[in-house]
Amino acid sequence: MTDKQSIVIIGGGPAGLTAAWELIKDGGAAKYDVTVLEETEVFGGISRTVKYNGNRMDIGGHRFFSKDDRIMDWWKNTLPLQGAPSYDDKKLGRHHDLEPGGPDPEKTDQVMLKRHRVSRIFWNHRFFDYPISLSPNTLKAMGFKLTMVAGFSYLKSMIHKLPETNLENFYINRFGRKLYSMFFEGYTEKLWGRHPSEISADWGSQRVKGLSIMGVLKNAFAKLLPKKRSNKEVETSLIEEFWYPKYGPGQLWETVERNCVDAGVNVITNAKVVEIDQADGHISSVVYLDKDGNRVTLSGDQFISSMPVKDLVNAVDASATPAPKDMTTIANGLPYRDFVTVGLLVKHLKLKNTTSIPTLGNPPIVPDCWIYVQDPGYKVGRIQVFNNWSPYLVKDVDDTVWIGLEYFCDEGDDFWNLTDEQATKLAIDELTRMRVINGPQDVLDAHRERVKKAYPAYFDTYSQIDELIEYLDSFGNLYCVGRNGQHRYNNMDHSMATAIEAVSNIKTGKTSKKNVWNVNTDKSYHEAK
Repeated sequence: MTDKQSIVIIGGGPAGLTAAWELIKDGGAAKYDVTVLEETEVFGGISRTVKYNGNRMDIGGHRFFSKDDRIMDWWKNTLPLQGAPSYDDKKLGRHHDLEPGGPDPEKTDQVMLKRHRVSRIFWNHRFFDYPISLSPNTLKAMGFKLTMVAGFSYLKSMIHKLPETNLENFYINRFGRKLYSMFFEGYTEKLWGRHPSEISADWGSQRVKGLSIMGVLKNAFAKLLPKKRSNKEVETSLIEEFWYPKYGPGQLWETVERNCVDAGVNVITNAKVVEIDQADGHISSVVYLDKDGNRVTLSGDQFISSMPVKDLVNAVDASATPAPKDMTTIANGLPYRDFVTVGLLVKHLKLKNTTSIPTLGNPPIVPDCWIYVQDPGYKVGRIQVFNNWSPYLVKDVDDTVWIGLEYFCDEGDDFWNLTDEQATKLAIDELTRMRVINGPQDVLDAHRERVKKAYPAYFDTYSQIDELIEYLDSFGNLYCVGRNGQHRYNNMDHSMATAIEAVSNIKTGKTSKKNVWNVNTDKSYHEAK
């Protein structure tokens, strides 16, 4: 006989692994018998690091920054913040931003680097600050006439506020119709495959919150003051510094998984959950397929799920006591946007560094982490420059540039179904037209990575998600956490926070799950990525 509670966690991404560690740390193994079921063989979900021919790829880019001190401390305790470099900057890239103290990244793999955030918008063959700013460079790139039109458009939006019934009105209220049409309308449609007028304003509330022209102005004036502000005082989309694991985000989650196993967590990979059984209003067990396709039943006292809500409800529906049909209808109608990254290893970029931030390399490269391609003439949505996230992501950082072209699509559509060769050719053609590279002769290697259900979307049956939440919460021992587990476009820190709240409920016996669902819904709470 044992007094231990058995906890089954579905998913080995940030939310699932955070929950496992929160349960097992500080002697938790004496109270909880924790099992993590991960469908694949890798950990971190979309926060994993893809390894290819000595180079590493961050899926979507992950800035380690949060206004939640619990999360910042969690990261710091897992991978300490780096110390001063003792190596040749030219060999290992842009490290002028490292601070003294702490472990030396040259001597240990287990470190977080401190990075400068630089992102810009590519529009009409010109670069603009991202988020859009009112800097001299922006005004020069727009020209006097366009600047005046955008200015008067913004003034009109301040006087005449539109009802925020959709994402289009949300953006117009904050930037004016002209800037919205230039920098938000086409890009949003490229990202979601839907016009902003068809998308819930909830997406804007979660992702950009306090960002607006007034926020941009306030930030610009504050930067002129002699007192340095902390990141907590800055709207998240405007922060200029963040932490980053030496070998990409997957390094952190691989470390967490090892720590969990060492502390007593049972981690099972290649375990696809296909059925969730219920009894007396509670979840009683899950059925998963192992690597050989065998059905395995696993019972538990508490269940924490980060699997997509659609799959979760369908797994309940597959049980002896199926889910109500109206709930499966809502779940099956929840939309997702899928994601493809085409990694290209190139000899150099044609882009010149016109910023004040020094760069290294042979020849020097632009300092951008991301380049947002908001020009509707291109299918690519963003370009990542992996050298600038961490030089350790690039095998030969001195003489090559490793970039990722990010495309948004739907699983099974024409772009998704392209062969690797076709997708690579399209990416090279677009970079050539953008004048980022000279042509195919500059490309040394390529790799395509496809990611399903990368972005939970805010249209179709999303308007009925509160009904689905009420149904899922009716199972007293089921907690939905993470981005896909809640069908919310949460960032990594929010996904972790949902897990921390769920574990707190389990430990204290709290029955209401509002604290779990309320992470990143308060409009005064600033998101991070």
